[in-house]
Amino acid sequence: QVKVEESGGGLVQAGGSLRLSCAASGSIFSINYMGWYRQAPGKEREMVARRTNTGSTYYADAVSGRFSISKYNANNTVYLQMNDLKPEDTAVYYCNGGIYQTSGIGSRGRHLDAWGQGTLVIVSS
Repeated sequence: QVKVEESGGGLVQAGGSLRLSCAASGSIFSINYMGWYRQAPGKEREMVARRTNTGSTYYADAVSGRFSISKYNANNTVYLQMNDLKPEDTAVYYCNGGIYQTSGIGSRGRHLDAWGQGTLVIVSS
């Protein structure tokens, strides 16, 4: 099994910036996609940003122009750079990874849609 684990949340004032990190680990053959989702109090989970292995990126309208998702690096880590944060950005942020595991014979194995435990971002006014 593979997993993803995010970090970097915290308390920040409106207008400030944070960078969230998500590291995928385990027997990884390749990564199909990685992304960030968030869930604010009393609201449903929503997509924030995604990047696919073809290089396509997608952003929620609410964060477009302010947030940026990085390319995957050699350590299978993706970042979410959050600038000009607003109180409306307050939420638990979750990392999501679509990951092909390595099979027992070293080939591409099963695809897993993995989720992290979440990291809390609080933006004060």
